Amino acid sequence: MNQLIRNKERISDKVVKVIEVQILEGSLKPGDQLPSERDLAVDMGVSRPTIREAIKTLVTKGLLHTRHGGGTIVTDQLDSSFTDSWQEMLFKHPNIQDDILDFRDMLEGQAAYLAATRATDADLHNLEQTYIAVNKAYADGELIEMVGADVKFHQAVAEASHNVLIGHLSAILLKLINNHVTRNLKYLNARPKDRMHLEAQHLDIWSAIKNRSPEKALEVSREHIKYVKKSMKASAEEHERFQSAIRRRGGVK
Repeated sequence: MNQLIRNKERISDKVVKVIEVQILEGSLKPGDQLPSERDLAVDMGVSRPTIREAIKTLVTKGLLHTRHGGGTIVTDQLDSSFTDSWQEMLFKHPNIQDDILDFRDMLEGQAAYLAATRATDADLHNLEQTYIAVNKAYADGELIEMVGADVKFHQAVAEASHNVLIGHLSAILLKLINNHVTRNLKYLNARPKDRMHLEAQHLDIWSAIKNRSPEKALEVSREHIKYVKKSMKASAEEHERFQSAIRRRGGVK
């Protein structure tokens, strides 16, 4: 009997590991709903009690959340505490933005380099689709669509690196700087030549990865961040001038 229990525990642990890997690699993302216990049991070739035990373990770890009558959902436990803390710090200390961009330079450059060497056919297809979406969003000029498509493109590059830390850190970082990305794209959206330059950089990154040119992918990715730094500085200066004008008008009685 004890041997049977130990075997059951080992099988349950294996199921836990399978689901953990899917969460780590991004196959399962925060908000995704797991298949039913029956479907998971069939897919993994185990019993439903084993699936139930594995889910219970992952709920205890905070990686899954079971809603009454609503299935089992993947949580954002891996990054929520990090994001919440840094959101507040970034709001209170905007100068941290430069440090974040330096980190983004290292992270996205390495992601592009690894993606050019490791991307599978499925990754390349996903990258192509996200690049097409970026092009469409930029052509339409709708700010919310532009921000969403831009973020998805860079996250697709990170996931194509097949490094779980890069994938998760990229997702955290892009969520953290969402407001700044929005402000920057709003600034560039009013300047067609600058916006076209940004579009061309996305094409360069995608082309380098597709052509399996890691050094080129690293180079164009770093050029992209350098350009983002420059445009975000200009955007911040413009925003400050705008606020200054409002204050002056408010001071006139």
